[in-house]
Amino acid sequence: MRPVTPTAARRRPPRLGVHVTDEGIEAAVLAPHAAAVELCLLDGPDGYRTERRVMMQGPVHGVWFASVPGVRAGQRYGFRAHGAWDPTNGLRYNPAKLLVDPYALGLLGELGYGPETYGHVVDEKLVGDPYGAADRRDSAAHVPHSVVVDLRDLPGPDPAANRPWVPWSRTVVYEAHVRGLTMLHPDVPDELRGTYAGLAHPSVVDHLLGLGVTALELLPIHASTTEPHLVAKGLTNYWGYSTLGFFAPHAAYATKAAQAAGPAAVLTELRTAVHALHEAGIEVLLDVVYNHTAEGGLPGQHLSWRGLDSTHYYAHDGGVPARLADVTGTGNTLDFRRAEVVRMTLDSLRHWAEVVGVDGYRFDLAVTLGRDAVGFTSDHPVLVAMTTDPALHGLKLVAEPWDVGPGGWRTGQFPPPFAEWNDRFRNAVRSFWLADPARAAQGLPGHRVRDLATRLSGSVDLFGHGDPPLARGTVASINFVTAHDGFTLADLVAYDHKHNLANGEHNRDGSDDNRSWNHGVEGPVEPDSPAADIAPLRRRSIRNLFASLVLAAGTPMITAGDELGRTQRGNNNAYCQDTELSWLSWDTTGWRHDLLSTARWLLTLRRERPALRSTRFYTGRPPRAGLRADLAWYDAAGAPFDHARWHDASVRTFQMVRTAPPPDVDAVLLVVNGALSEVDVTLAPDEGGAWRLAWDSVWEHPREERAAAIAGTLHAAPGTTTVVEPLSMRIYVQP
Repeated sequence: MRPVTPTAARRRPPRLGVHVTDEGIEAAVLAPHAAAVELCLLDGPDGYRTERRVMMQGPVHGVWFASVPGVRAGQRYGFRAHGAWDPTNGLRYNPAKLLVDPYALGLLGELGYGPETYGHVVDEKLVGDPYGAADRRDSAAHVPHSVVVDLRDLPGPDPAANRPWVPWSRTVVYEAHVRGLTMLHPDVPDELRGTYAGLAHPSVVDHLLGLGVTALELLPIHASTTEPHLVAKGLTNYWGYSTLGFFAPHAAYATKAAQAAGPAAVLTELRTAVHALHEAGIEVLLDVVYNHTAEGGLPGQHLSWRGLDSTHYYAHDGGVPARLADVTGTGNTLDFRRAEVVRMTLDSLRHWAEVVGVDGYRFDLAVTLGRDAVGFTSDHPVLVAMTTDPALHGLKLVAEPWDVGPGGWRTGQFPPPFAEWNDRFRNAVRSFWLADPARAAQGLPGHRVRDLATRLSGSVDLFGHGDPPLARGTVASINFVTAHDGFTLADLVAYDHKHNLANGEHNRDGSDDNRSWNHGVEGPVEPDSPAADIAPLRRRSIRNLFASLVLAAGTPMITAGDELGRTQRGNNNAYCQDTELSWLSWDTTGWRHDLLSTARWLLTLRRERPALRSTRFYTGRPPRAGLRADLAWYDAAGAPFDHARWHDASVRTFQMVRTAPPPDVDAVLLVVNGALSEVDVTLAPDEGGAWRLAWDSVWEHPREERAAAIAGTLHAAPGTTTVVEPLSMRIYVQP
């Protein structure tokens, strides 16, 4: 046996990506069907005047690798993959195309949109045969370049060391866009607006804390690009759901100074912002898009994974000629039947957790991640790995539980400790407060109250399954009424129809199932308008929607700006609008000030009342002898709901009593009137004494509680009859 030399014994097996060593760099990339792979080191004033090519060794289990002495952090690089150009069988090797490292920690340069960025020949209109000849024009000057980043000694504090670890029972999620959150903020300096640094500006932090937010969920910040069809229209992919790098922060969200200093400075700015938010007690969640990439369908650009091994990274339908299987609606789908795709995803998650210090993830189109050869399975290796990986232990995992493929709706079917976006909650709340009253005004029937009641009590029908049953608890339901995708809260009450002409798709894009209600007039209503009298009812509807979100059992998610009455002027698919249409307006005058005060008041109630934050599913029985039932339902007359009432579409008024589990002693009463007329309500019985009115959606501002106290209507004994206004809700608490 040949003895092992000391140097060989110490050599680490290749790690995917580029890693800095004391001697230089070690590089490795997965390209299983390639005949050869070159590591290309780019230099010169603009990064590509000179190119040094290093032939990589391999492949070993599909991995090509090289060690290059003398190379330091800041070096631009890419890969060129040689092999068969056989698109009929899915192989698209074209060494004329410089490829982004899938593991790149930073990217520099803008993506071009000319024919050079395509692997197959296209004309000046970017039209060509994806099964035709390879394009031999070099793309190095037209694509972003990967950049070497040394993670061994990053400056600044460690953002993974001061995580707030907020429990789910106290979590309030605030979904925001890095750029849109601060672009119009009057107190954020110009140079910080729309940046990572701007997220942690004291004025932003104060707003989040004052509102009661515990987790800032950021729309995608992985390096992303804009699709060619948007560029042709002069638009951009504002939301960022078009990933080009799963390990690199999107550089355009950094300050100009950080961008000029390079990818390491961009990463440092992000890490510093996360650390500062942690210091304030705010967690940071990332919306991550592992289901597809920026390369689009077969006619799309040739940027990274397609050129390294399209058959390995992307799901195909098994036909000849080879066609991509698309369950994402974007043209391509990453193939989670492949161990290498699973590994790339987990490596990325670990990187953002350990290096950037994020506190959790919201997985876009998460059903795609759980698809095997048959379909979705909750036992998919990637889902099991996420829930068992030590680096991800205790982080918040949230699934968007659907995609557009067969059997794509899977709400309630993800394994613990996943939480899930609850689209049934959104639909039930919108239907009860908006769509149903709109129908009732025309003499048409609406939904029954049982759906709203089920959502307010934690959606046990969706999340109560499992082994053992009921283990996930109410917090598995991420309750939302709005999100980045769809109408804002203010637009839900002002528009019956979407107004998306600015997107350049003739109003065909965006959902038609909005369940909104304009209250009689489409669009904004000015104070001097003949229709001005509907404005108060619109505002009450906003309060009803927001209160339903905050007071329901489960985890509330607020869309940034809804607490300020933000409008997108009826656009319900503003993904390509990087303008004031999408940016958050910080106008806090007039009714917007009142709405913000109401939002703060309701979130304070939720924070202070244990009965509003129960993590357990309700049984309708006392937790033990001598205690009140954990949940009880009553009709307007104060009588317990029976089976017939739950199925009676004419019933639009109900009462809900929730009691906190021991050792807490707390009970709350929610009175809901979804009728178009006022209703006499006999308050539900309770052994705890008088009820105190904590909030009424009729109130424009919480200060009206004082007027109620002066009028002597603040306290009421169980069994007292009170008049509840049309389309309103109240919450009573125990003094």
